[in-house]
Amino acid sequence: MDSIELWIRRCAAQMDQAGLFFGHGTDNALDEAAWLVLHVLGAPLDGSFEAWGRKVSVEDAVHIEYLLKQRISTRQPLAYLVGEAWFCGLLFKIGPGALVPRSPIAELISDGFQPWPGERPLRRGLDLCTGSGCIAIATALNLPEIRLDASDISAAALDIAAQNVRMHGLEARIRLHESDLFEGLPAQRYDLIVSNPPYVPRAVVEALPEEYRAEPSVGLLSGSDGLDLPLRILFEASKWLNPGGVLFCEVGESDERLQAALESVPLTWLEFERGGSGVFTIEQQPLEAAQPVIRAVLEQRGQSIE
Repeated sequence: MDSIELWIRRCAAQMDQAGLFFGHGTDNALDEAAWLVLHVLGAPLDGSFEAWGRKVSVEDAVHIEYLLKQRISTRQPLAYLVGEAWFCGLLFKIGPGALVPRSPIAELISDGFQPWPGERPLRRGLDLCTGSGCIAIATALNLPEIRLDASDISAAALDIAAQNVRMHGLEARIRLHESDLFEGLPAQRYDLIVSNPPYVPRAVVEALPEEYRAEPSVGLLSGSDGLDLPLRILFEASKWLNPGGVLFCEVGESDERLQAALESVPLTWLEFERGGSGVFTIEQQPLEAAQPVIRAVLEQRGQSIE
């Protein structure tokens, strides 16, 4: 029987040899191999594990080899194969119906979205395009006074979100809605809207590594330049925010295109200590004032405005 460390290095070597792509919780073969092996062993994934010299049983070795073969042959994200992922230090159920949780917004949540709310209480929030529910759930657990609506256009994603809401015991504080952005939401204004919407251009989606194309395209694709959904959110969000309310939205690699399209709109682009970019914030009043500019951009693009 070989040690845990040897199994991890063996798996990492095979992953590298197979040319796997990493980006769903890890960014290199060694970390992904450690995740795979420790998951099989039921060992903690929080960095506290130290028994690298422990021997792996024959039964666990068979399971490790099976998962490794599945990861290589299917190019599925490991999170889908093990049925779970971590976000903001919390465990979530995950499956192919929703994107694997990953976002620099986790750092914002951990910081209570400060300094933007200041002393204003955050009592009502909306997680738009919630996917697995990870942003809404992490926000609820970090802000005990807030109640949230969480919406998504995908019934499959909402099924996963519902499992996660139940798992974290938040049924009384998070309501799930099937909705195309704001269209299916009950009449309500919010102190906080957070969104990690689709923002990837079509050509980029088509060229993504297989691991990303294993995820639902509805969670990634946002028109030819990635701006269709972010612009709709910016146009509609001011009507759903309370005065003084704040919108946080991730647009990833579409950030420069969005800023160029809305040069006069005072978007604040955030910096993160733990890495990541492409997230902006804007308060309700300047967002409302910017509506004529955003409307003109949408009309120029031929996007429908209601």
